[in-house]
Amino acid sequence: MNRIGYVAAVAGVLSLVAGPASSETIKIGVLNDQSGVQADFAGPGSVVAARMAVEDFGGTVAGNKVEVLVADHQNKADVGVNVARRWFDVDGVEAIFDVPNSAVALAVNSLARQKNKVLIVSGGGTSDLTGKDCSPNTIHWTYDTWAQANTVGTAVTKSGARTWFFMTVDYAFGYALERDATEAIKAAGGEVVGTVRHPLGTSDLSSFLLQAQSSKAKVIGLGSAGADTINAVKQAAEFGITQQGQRLVAMLMVLNDIDALGLKDSQGLMLSEAFYWDLNDKTRAWAKRFAALNNGRYPNMVHAGVYASVLHYLKAVAQLKDAKDGAKVVDAMKALATDDALFGKGRVRKDGRAIHDMYLFQVKTPAESKGPYDFYKLVGSVPAEQAFRPIEAGGCSLAK
Repeated sequence: MNRIGYVAAVAGVLSLVAGPASSETIKIGVLNDQSGVQADFAGPGSVVAARMAVEDFGGTVAGNKVEVLVADHQNKADVGVNVARRWFDVDGVEAIFDVPNSAVALAVNSLARQKNKVLIVSGGGTSDLTGKDCSPNTIHWTYDTWAQANTVGTAVTKSGARTWFFMTVDYAFGYALERDATEAIKAAGGEVVGTVRHPLGTSDLSSFLLQAQSSKAKVIGLGSAGADTINAVKQAAEFGITQQGQRLVAMLMVLNDIDALGLKDSQGLMLSEAFYWDLNDKTRAWAKRFAALNNGRYPNMVHAGVYASVLHYLKAVAQLKDAKDGAKVVDAMKALATDDALFGKGRVRKDGRAIHDMYLFQVKTPAESKGPYDFYKLVGSVPAEQAFRPIEAGGCSLAK
């Protein structure tokens, strides 16, 4: 694997480049939160995953060296778009990966279409990327708000917890998650009795939790991710909310969040991921390689999605022998069946949605865990064709 060649500041945004530049180089970029509230959710781990994929593909494609650039979008749409524009116009980047934070992903989605480049989202969650905002230049790989809402929301509601109150982060991802979850809950026979929204990165969530507690809803749904969800679970434990009979459900929580919380505070939580390191021999072997390159920290589904999507992108470029026409590359990715060690066999639909199985997990108790990152019990799985919103229901113009 290439070592980090240099670190350069561009307009105050971190940019890491793997290896020396070349006139015969295909450049791809990992754009995410490197140091903020979503850094553990995606961050440096996604960079490790992208570089592993390039290495596993052989380091070159169509006779060209593959180079990985990295930038921090700081969870700001204007910063993300400025980085993407510079990458496309100045640095010759052909494809951008990851992009957690749905507001940033939607903004870069529009730019990639305008510039005829490729955007492959792993960390961003809004299902609008394959709905009203779908693009011939964008693929949504790992999860989305519809899949999360239906996997977790439907299961919990059907278990008898029929009244919900949402604590939602106040930006595009939260809105989409709350909307999709509300639809799933109603379809399962439940109802949402109230909602409250909090800013991204709010450290003190006590006033919002008190509103949720006073609603008397059986379930408090956390429509957030990363540090926001971690803080909500910790503070809910301090208030004794679950001990008083209400159920806490994280609509989006990943392995790193459980590690940060500890099993004592997170035990019993229900959550959904598209990947877990301990699913089979192939996922375990890949996770150990990843951890060795990531300071011992294991991968979550976002990191796995970056790895798998970079591999699939490189397969399409190899077939075309060219990466310049973004829409043609995406068409080739849709024509090729997906097949990798982490997600297995699947496909990319006309609307840009990569489909694969989703899994419902419950967090183990401290006594049940047998070692580091042994956090989940598999409760059930949702087959690929059922895990994501039906293509005709999304409103994507490409599906017509």
